[in-house]
Amino acid sequence: MAATLEEIVQYEQFDNLEFIASQIVEGFITGLHRSPYHGFSVEFAEHRVYNTGESTKHVDWKLYARTEKLFLKQYEEETNLRSYLVIDTSSSMLFPYQSDQVNKLNFSIYSAAALIYLLRRQRDASGLCLFSDKIETLTDTKLNTTHTQMLYNRLRTLLLDGVPLNKPTRTAQVLHQLADTIGKRSLIVLFSDMFSNNNAEELFAALQHLRYNKHEIILFHVKDKKTEEQFEFSNRPHIFIDMESGREIKFSPNEIRETYKQKVAEFYHELKLRCGQYQIDFVEADINEGFKEVLLPYLIKRSRLF
Repeated sequence: MAATLEEIVQYEQFDNLEFIASQIVEGFITGLHRSPYHGFSVEFAEHRVYNTGESTKHVDWKLYARTEKLFLKQYEEETNLRSYLVIDTSSSMLFPYQSDQVNKLNFSIYSAAALIYLLRRQRDASGLCLFSDKIETLTDTKLNTTHTQMLYNRLRTLLLDGVPLNKPTRTAQVLHQLADTIGKRSLIVLFSDMFSNNNAEELFAALQHLRYNKHEIILFHVKDKKTEEQFEFSNRPHIFIDMESGREIKFSPNEIRETYKQKVAEFYHELKLRCGQYQIDFVEADINEGFKEVLLPYLIKRSRLF
């Protein structure tokens, strides 16, 4: 089993995001090998199969002597796949806003760190994009150790410093910019709660733009399902605060629960439908369900690309 959220809180004392990522991935792989999904390739690919007609300069002859199969040695600059980990850093990602809980932003950071670790094991290059109402960080995709450590350090800084309240997001504009900026075909792994100042049509047009440019996409819809989807709050007056605008409203949840659930369900349904039309992998990532919900869909997606 992958590391649980409770275990992650314990690991934080090590102040080492790469260590935490390794614990998430190694635990996940152990569980994967005991499950019906054990056929997925999660080993560190230091070689690739020789194709007829290629130069034999980099053939591993020692491996050939043992296996009677031809494999080419892969070097640091070689990569199988380019992936961008794209994280929404707007204020709504700070929910739940309690110091003793893992919020949507922290869950996304841990998930991205685990994917970077897994990508590197599989000789895949990774890059990072952090955004709110604009792109704040956008790196190249590389495989080397220095680059990987830079990604971990950037994520660690975000984890420790957090983001301020009243920080808005404009997901559609950012995705359009990404589509125009990223030249080579890549896998875009997006972590967002999809709460944005854009309307639904603008969001769908931006997602379609990425697909038009031949990028593969996994959209991890990060949420606290219990409260944000089921609206499970006690039936007493609450003050609800929009974390991006600061607007406050006071009411008892029972007054609007069914209407709220209906509206949210309609939006989620439309989002899933459009993602299906554009051949985008849509994954509901409940922060209370652990990291298997992120790592397994990634491996399934990767297996389809090769």
